[in-house]
Amino acid sequence: MKFENKIFPNEEQLKGFDDNPDLGPIKMLNLVKLKDNAEYSDGRETKLSGLEAYMLYGEEVKKHLEKVGAKIVFSGPVSRLMIGEIDELWDLVAVAEYPNRAAMLKMMTDPEYIKTSAHREAGIKGQLNIEVL
Repeated sequence: MKFENKIFPNEEQLKGFDDNPDLGPIKMLNLVKLKDNAEYSDGRETKLSGLEAYMLYGEEVKKHLEKVGAKIVFSGPVSRLMIGEIDELWDLVAVAEYPNRAAMLKMMTDPEYIKTSAHREAGIKGQLNIEVL
């Protein structure tokens, strides 16, 4: 099994939002791998860890979720692998619930959310997002 953490969806994955945009509610399972130290793309100086930057994102994203009728169902640190084998575990897991695919896309393209996502991008090496119906 191959997997690759990413920061952004690819073109094909983005098109998936157009496939039945009213399908919902949907849940997004987020498996997050953090950087040791935050690195902002605008070059700003920071002493934040990847976790600290991602926690800033987590606090700010709540208002963006609310705007589209979404919410965090669960979030927490990964402590160990119970079944299976993998070279390296993710650091955090979160489940967000959206009314439908269109709501998630609306949030992701909102200019205010894009500003907030700078903390996410600074803090993570990458992640897997898995849609669950």
